[in-house]
Amino acid sequence: MKKLKVLVTGMCGKIGTVIGETLSKEFEFTSLDLTTKQGFKSFTGDISKIEEIQSAFESQDAVIHLGADPRGEAPWESILQNNIVGTRNVFEASRIAGIKKVIFATTNHVVGYLYQKNDLYKSILEGKVKESNTKIPLINNDISRPDCLYAVSKLFGESLASLYQDKYDMSFICIRFGGIQIPDREVNDHPAKRAMWLSHNDLGQIIKSSLNAPSSLDYKIIYGISNNRLKIHDLESAKESIGYVPVDDAGIEIESNQKYEKSYFKLAHP
Repeated sequence: MKKLKVLVTGMCGKIGTVIGETLSKEFEFTSLDLTTKQGFKSFTGDISKIEEIQSAFESQDAVIHLGADPRGEAPWESILQNNIVGTRNVFEASRIAGIKKVIFATTNHVVGYLYQKNDLYKSILEGKVKESNTKIPLINNDISRPDCLYAVSKLFGESLASLYQDKYDMSFICIRFGGIQIPDREVNDHPAKRAMWLSHNDLGQIIKSSLNAPSSLDYKIIYGISNNRLKIHDLESAKESIGYVPVDDAGIEIESNQKYEKSYFKLAHP
């Protein structure tokens, strides 16, 4: 069977690298980034300049948009050009090329201030909750409490995706990613990752399920995390819409006396 042709922006980054490693036998990936991606057909260009990138979208069946400045403290000008103008250009280039399916990488930080304002969530992310039977109210996908300009730019992308779906009859799946680690199971460097971890295996599953989702799925926001015992995000929407059922678990063992140089709220974003 012919492989689906998928253009991946920002493929040289962490998520793009894992996608290429886990799914290259099932999909024909092409990279679009500032540098070439070894082992894959590559286009180079700046997504803030649509004339540099339009040709990369020709003859593609779907797009995974990962390209962005992921720094939580990135300056406004970089956020504006890379994350806002760049996202608009990727969506517009997809439309011009006749591509109907786009997967947009957003972030759990779009609800980041909710973590800080809720005592239970804050305790989990600081490593103070260690009981797997603790009743945790899960955060659904219709809430937004961004904690930085990076998160605001991702909310812009979610809204722009909704506009493009309604106006141009395109299909958008927006995945609010948790934390992807390289190596995969290196989750002990901060307790927050016990709640936010997304394994390589589950990342591959959520991307594959999104790419194979029916065209009737017009617009959806879902969370991309593993089945962690201390998770704080609702995964039912992902299960119902694309059949995503994560199998991995970060566990709950945290050293209570361990000192961390940064709080979760100051970590670099995935």
